Amino acid sequence: MRIALDAMGGDHAPNPIVGGAIQALERDPELEVFLVGEESQLKKLVPADNPVVSRIHYHNATQVVGMDESPAIGLRRKPDNTITRSWQLLATGKVQGIVSAGNTGAMVAGGMFTRRFLPHVDRPGIATIMPTMRGPSIMLDVGANVHPKAEHLFQYGVMGEIFARHLLKKEKPTIGLMNVGAEEGKGNELVRLTQQMFASCELQGNFIGNIEGRDIHKGVADVIVTDGFVGNVILKVCEGLFEFIMKMVGKEVIGALDQEKEKGLGALHKLINTYDSSEFGGAPLLGIDGICIICHGSSGERAIKNALGLAARLARAGINKLIVDELERMPQITPPSTPSI
Repeated sequence: MRIALDAMGGDHAPNPIVGGAIQALERDPELEVFLVGEESQLKKLVPADNPVVSRIHYHNATQVVGMDESPAIGLRRKPDNTITRSWQLLATGKVQGIVSAGNTGAMVAGGMFTRRFLPHVDRPGIATIMPTMRGPSIMLDVGANVHPKAEHLFQYGVMGEIFARHLLKKEKPTIGLMNVGAEEGKGNELVRLTQQMFASCELQGNFIGNIEGRDIHKGVADVIVTDGFVGNVILKVCEGLFEFIMKMVGKEVIGALDQEKEKGLGALHKLINTYDSSEFGGAPLLGIDGICIICHGSSGERAIKNALGLAARLARAGINKLIVDELERMPQITPPSTPSI
């Protein structure tokens, strides 16, 4: 199980990135990690007496696409950057997956440049795991495709359903389409056309129609389908709200429980571990021929460790073959035309 890790990507790279890789290697004895970055700098961060050293490989890259750089310009002006080199390792089959906490746009653009899309997938989408009252759900897209067509959203629903069934262990995952209202006919042209596509395919038994933002954490749907613009806004709002609530709970509630403070702190710590994005590691870019995990820029050791673990799980589950088989089995559905006025 060989995974390439962009060791220079992220707000705090390379120290926590390399530290997370070591933890992942210690947890998974079958894992091998290719650290992509300046080899001389990275080798200094790996203890020579650690037994996992034999499963660490180095792939030299002298440039980094900054977090605030334009993805396309950064990739062009810096050909020896860690993101491009990671994608090249995947494209040549030297690794089965790549992980990065670097520039998200550059990671997606790197996949677009290689054009290594799965058959019957027109545009890849970033999927993120959302905690709900009924267990984890998956939402996509959360940033890869901000101008999708109806067929793209339909493909996201198919890929999300497969992910939920095989990785989240949902027996018959339900699919909900993010909209401004649950009533049929609500929303813009894109969601109305997408709804028609779901209604005319074999997934119609899984498709529950439109859902609203307040339904996400209730667990109304196991798979939440939306465009990359709306999905990214939802994700960032949820992250900010979680951080705000945890700080308020710690300040107001725990502070008032003097006699039960130790117990309260334990409960708070458990809650944070359950819903913290670091627990999931990162978000897979589904639809790419290979495994790609995109991590938050602020990722620490725990997030990188779990992201590498997620990449290995997806590779071992054969998620891409499952997606291709499902899409090939379905009859080709032509997107409904826009009604003339």
